Amino acid sequence: MQTTPAVKITEAEWEIMRVIWTNQPATSRFITEVLSEQMNWKSATVKTLIGRLVEKGFVSTKKQGKKYLYSAMISEEDSINALATDVFEHICATKVGATFANQIEQATLSRDDIQLIEDILQKKKEQAVEKIFCDCLPGQCQCHNSYMKENENEKRIVRH
Repeated sequence: MQTTPAVKITEAEWEIMRVIWTNQPATSRFITEVLSEQMNWKSATVKTLIGRLVEKGFVSTKKQGKKYLYSAMISEEDSINALATDVFEHICATKVGATFANQIEQATLSRDDIQLIEDILQKKKEQAVEKIFCDCLPGQCQCHNSYMKENENEKRIVRH
C-alpha cells in the first residue's frame, strides 16, 4: 500500500473508499447497495467514482468472472493522517494547538481515547517548546498584522 496520497480524495470518493476499506475486496454492486439509500447514487455514479479512484491509484481492480473486485491501495489510517496533515499545513502554526483542543472538545471520545490522548500529551510535554512562531507569509494571518503594528509603534517611539 502507498504511504501517503499524492493527490486528494474528494468528499464523494471518501464515501466509496470507506466502503472499500471496510469490505474489501468489494464489487461496484455492493458499494452501490451500501451507498444508494443514504447518498441516492445510481450505479453509474458509483462506477464513475471508482474509476477516478483507480486512475488516482487509490483503488486496484481485479476481474473475477463477469465482475470486478475493488481493493484499497492506500490504508484508511494513512489517508486520514494525510488529510489531517493537509489541514494543519494550511493554518498558522500558532493556531494548531487551539485547533486540536477545539477538535477534542467537539469529539465524542471513549475513556480509552482520552487515555491515549493524555499519554501522547504527556510525551509531547517533555519536548514542548516555550513558544510557537508564526510560519505564515505577511498578510496571511493576524500574527503579522500585530507584528507590523508593534514595529510601527516602535518606529513612532524612536522618532519622538
